[in-house]
Amino acid sequence: MSLSSATTTPGPVLKIADAPRLAAYHHHDPAHFHVELVQAEHRIRLVNAWNNASSSSAAIIGPGARVLELGCGQGTATTVLAEAVGPTGHVDAVDPGSLDYGAPLTLGEAQRHITDKSPVGGRIRWHQATPEAFLSSTSASGEEQWDVAVLAHCIWYFADTATLASILASLRGRVRRLCVAEYALRATHPAAVPHVLCVVARGMVESFRAQDESEENVRTPIGPRVIKGIAEQSGGGGGGGCGAGWKLVGEENVVPEAGLLDGQWEVGTVMSQYFVDEVEKHVGNEKSRDVIMTARDAVVSAVGALGEGEKPRTMDVWVAVFE
Repeated sequence: MSLSSATTTPGPVLKIADAPRLAAYHHHDPAHFHVELVQAEHRIRLVNAWNNASSSSAAIIGPGARVLELGCGQGTATTVLAEAVGPTGHVDAVDPGSLDYGAPLTLGEAQRHITDKSPVGGRIRWHQATPEAFLSSTSASGEEQWDVAVLAHCIWYFADTATLASILASLRGRVRRLCVAEYALRATHPAAVPHVLCVVARGMVESFRAQDESEENVRTPIGPRVIKGIAEQSGGGGGGGCGAGWKLVGEENVVPEAGLLDGQWEVGTVMSQYFVDEVEKHVGNEKSRDVIMTARDAVVSAVGALGEGEKPRTMDVWVAVFE
């Protein structure tokens, strides 16, 4: 269901039929190519949704665009963005992860494969840095440096909401538009309910951990309301406010296909003994432990309520454009 406030709808820059070609840009095990394929299909849907949700009659992520991607990881969205901007466009892809992190392929190996082996490698420049460090190291003077900044499924990795507020404030005046995609905490498909519940349980545990010790996928699970509030605060005001002053111009709700397994993976971690051990390790208050374990029980019950042979699905994704 579209929630867009935009009045124009540019045609798609990329088609789902392009996904097999784009997925092949990544190093992959041929026996598990379908996993890479569904990830590429999802990112194509995000790019098209951003273009639909914008206030522009032309694609904002299209030929010739200069894109800044924050939280690029191994480049799952980066290659799709690079394909969309074409040979005259460019993508600066930023991620703080160690280049030696990851298995079976490290972050550095995955990025180098894209650079050396894919036709879009020359359109991408990789930067190993936090978004804050990267933005502070690049000049804010002169013309805007990028047409669009993209935060695709990276906000939940941030240590806290203050980190997001600082990044969005730093982007103001540096880019024309801000494109966000994050899980919506909404389950259009009933089989996605376990995914929604599990990130709430995971978020509870993360609230007890030191900010610099977590490597979880879900660290700050905030929804559209909170993200919009942070983005739309006016920056530079008193009272310690550090909002970026962005204006929401359009938003859409994307329901992932059944083959996108991120929700199933996350549900599996919360149902595992590893999660129970994490609760015991990090949560010292008995009442808080009981509440978190009750949240885990809700995940287990929701999975048990699925039909025979049915697996948890990935929850809806909120897609938004700010100017």
